[in-house]
Amino acid sequence: MSGSILILAGRRPGAVDALAEAHGVGDKCLVPVAGRAMIAHVLESAARTPAERIFVSTHHRTLLDDLADPVIDRLGERLVVMPAPDNRAGSVPAVADRAAFPLFITTADNCLLTPETIAEIGSEAARLGAGAGVALARREDVLAVHPEGQRRFYEFSDVAVSNCNAYWIGDRAALKAAEAFRGGGQFVKKPVRVMQAFGLINLLRFRFGLGPIHHIFQRISRHLNVIVAPLLVSNGATAIDVDNERSLRVTEALMKRPDAVSPRPSCRGTPAGRGAAGGRRLAVSR
Repeated sequence: MSGSILILAGRRPGAVDALAEAHGVGDKCLVPVAGRAMIAHVLESAARTPAERIFVSTHHRTLLDDLADPVIDRLGERLVVMPAPDNRAGSVPAVADRAAFPLFITTADNCLLTPETIAEIGSEAARLGAGAGVALARREDVLAVHPEGQRRFYEFSDVAVSNCNAYWIGDRAALKAAEAFRGGGQFVKKPVRVMQAFGLINLLRFRFGLGPIHHIFQRISRHLNVIVAPLLVSNGATAIDVDNERSLRVTEALMKRPDAVSPRPSCRGTPAGRGAAGGRRLAVSR
């Protein structure tokens, strides 16, 4: 995809990440995964896309120096590091004036994200005519990659899915959908916040899977006045991010199996109801 990529690498105010503390690094995004800082894996995939700009939103002021990874020099002027606001959704409008659209958003712990999946997400959003989209992986695809890869699934009447911490915003008119992205993929950890974005009935339908997935997203779209689509990816590994020691071990094991992290074509189609609905290092932006 062309456009821009935003990697969310911030942290909650005052919070100490247990994984970063256990590994003796100053920020979770610097935790080593297979011998390389986790965010470097995400930057590597981003670098292999045609994105014009790759933004990193972080509270870690010395990120580039502490990262010291070759991908930084390869990215050159495409890489823009920005100070993170206190919430993840705030990172989106912070880059909106500087970003080319569409804007692809992911997190620094999404180490198994591939450039092929980034392209697939953009293609799926375009096919559905979406203004914004949420990347999701089917339960059977996630468990086929690794039985311990992910333990949380959202069950709808036609499909069970896991969030991939990856989002797509087609243009500035769809930025209002970013409210739903606060806190990453955990849609229901802050129900009041999500209710304000989705509406109470839609929140309940999403939380308890009351209907087919595309029908529920169509209701959410009407509430937001933006077509928000579920973007079902073929690679189940995309739903496995590095949150703790267990998922770190799973991720490292999968990185040793190229077949597990490369996208596989799906013959199933989608759930019923689908329809329209290198150069120099860049200084930190202040």
